[in-house]
Amino acid sequence: MFGQKDNSKPDGGMLGHSYPCFQTGLRFKVTAMAPENYRKQKNPRILCLHGFRTSGRILQAGIGKWPDTILRDLDLDFLDAPFPATGKSDVERFFDPPYYEWYQANKGFKEYKNFEECLAYIEDYVIKNGPFDGLLGFSQGAFLTAAIPGMQEQGTALTKVPKVKFLVIISGAKIPGLMFGKPKAAVNAFSSPVRCPSLHFIGERDFLKTEGEVLVESFVEPMVIHHSGGHIIPKLDTEAEETVLSFFQRIRQMRSDESAPVRSLM
Repeated sequence: MFGQKDNSKPDGGMLGHSYPCFQTGLRFKVTAMAPENYRKQKNPRILCLHGFRTSGRILQAGIGKWPDTILRDLDLDFLDAPFPATGKSDVERFFDPPYYEWYQANKGFKEYKNFEECLAYIEDYVIKNGPFDGLLGFSQGAFLTAAIPGMQEQGTALTKVPKVKFLVIISGAKIPGLMFGKPKAAVNAFSSPVRCPSLHFIGERDFLKTEGEVLVESFVEPMVIHHSGGHIIPKLDTEAEETVLSFFQRIRQMRSDESAPVRSLM
């Protein structure tokens, strides 16, 4: 697994990286010769949202450990959250600052601050740098990732950009405050089954394991990868790699079907 940090820590466990760190803002793109039938289709563009009090650079380090068979056919863009960390980061022993957070909540998750501002920030970035096909999120970034399709459907967030087509959710859960009706923009994000294709990573020792399993139940036909680690971005064994490749094959087929010309029967 990717690191050995205490799995009780919100964003612990990511050590080292295979690809060089890129400057904040954040594009990580690996290109390679694709099979003939893919050359006319651009790689899926994915906006990646990091965990609590970490950064896009730190998330890039974790995802960069995944096999090149996966990364070479993706266009990943790692975005730093809009707000500097307001407290200690759990990755300080492993990664240098700066650290960021998407929004703030009190310990009881009954009060949220800067949630709407965070959504506006993401929307503005997509307008200026998109379009993006999908989202990838870890921890706090995964909370947002999971909720955005429902918020788009409800018209409470990211209404000025195209709807998200797929999700990759690592150590995710529903936003904890939803049980208290907070934050307001996300209250109805899971009021109906989420039909956006999704790939979920759930760690056996993750403190969010149960919450992650509950989240999966809100999605229609989700794909799930279970791993033995904690609250981390896991390395992928052969079976997990095949599952990820299968998921993105499904996404490519979906995109191909959407772009196929409509043939008249007249």
